[in-house]
Amino acid sequence: MNERSVRRLARLSEALAHGGSLRLSEAAVLCGVSAMTIRRDLAAAESGLQLMGGHLVRSDDPRYAPVYDLDAQQDRHAAAKRRLCRRALERIAPGDTLFIDCGTTLMPLAAGLPHDQSLTVVTYALNVAEAVSLLPGVRLILLGGLYHGSSRSFADDEVDAAIRRLGINQAFLSAAGVHERQGLSCFHFHEVAPKQAAIATAARRLLVVDESKLGVIRPMRFAGLDDIDEIISDGEGARRLAAGEPARP
Repeated sequence: MNERSVRRLARLSEALAHGGSLRLSEAAVLCGVSAMTIRRDLAAAESGLQLMGGHLVRSDDPRYAPVYDLDAQQDRHAAAKRRLCRRALERIAPGDTLFIDCGTTLMPLAAGLPHDQSLTVVTYALNVAEAVSLLPGVRLILLGGLYHGSSRSFADDEVDAAIRRLGINQAFLSAAGVHERQGLSCFHFHEVAPKQAAIATAARRLLVVDESKLGVIRPMRFAGLDDIDEIISDGEGARRLAAGEPARP
């Protein structure tokens, strides 16, 4: 990459230093080159910038879904997730139909389900389905549609109706952000419909979330704290949220 490309990328990084986005056409005008030149600059170097729908954004901006990487999340706070899922497993009763949300937080729950309680699991997450499929005696309902590799989950226009047709005893939900005023949020728009349908349908709604998500807001809001019957978390932040206080004063 030549020196002029380096200068252009540095200028764009500076313009986006405080977040936000630039239209590709605006970035081209700012640098005095064509939009194709900006595209070439981005393709030629690891600049920390990326194009999303014709807009230039910082790759590390948490408001944009592509920063979520399921593989990277797998080992993050793994011990806490296992501990919380052990507590969640205690809530399950024989014969329950369970909704298990996508992401990595609930994987220990899916893998640890008892084999001998005539359980049914409803999910739109491929990783959850793969874990449940290995469990003899647990019936699996996998909701299909367009596959999204970023979260290893499926999306379909009919997912809301499909979930609402089911009798769900307990919905185990995950969230990328939990905030006392803004409620529960996630990175991806396609997760909103199944989460909301499960909340509307289940007899009991349980949020399983490690402490790193508390006090955080992500791009897609899907519920309020009052839509949840129980928060399974740990630490002072969880106690504050349960009491209606700020998680991070």
